[in-house]
Amino acid sequence: MAGNERAARLADRIRVILAERLEKGLRDPRLGFVTLTDVRVTGDLQHASVFYTVLGSEEERLASADALRSATGMLRSELGRNLNVRLVPTLEFIADALPENAGHIEDLLREARERDAQVAGLAASARHAGEADPYLVRGEADDEA
Repeated sequence: MAGNERAARLADRIRVILAERLEKGLRDPRLGFVTLTDVRVTGDLQHASVFYTVLGSEEERLASADALRSATGMLRSELGRNLNVRLVPTLEFIADALPENAGHIEDLLREARERDAQVAGLAASARHAGEADPYLVRGEADDEA
């Protein structure tokens, strides 16, 4: 358990350090508006997966991915200066599919609401096929009263 807590603390610290460094800016014109969404560190603290999103078009996303890939060494040395660990984890930048997934979920929810409205419209004008209580026999109604 303690190893997982340490990995989580290290992941949070890595995210903060990298975000501060990206906020200061890299000298790469290809880098767009990058937001770090998550960092996951392996249990042995040797590898860090950095998830990010880029605001902009597909070309800007690809250019930012190339810029991050080329700046990996410099960002790792920045981590080495700011982390108190014996071995600095390797970095892997992964484009986060969160915005695309969220858009897809929104489309599905909108479609479900439209179908629910259609079913509610049909149900409002629907009638029973027979009587309201098909199990009630006319002779029994008099006995129950």
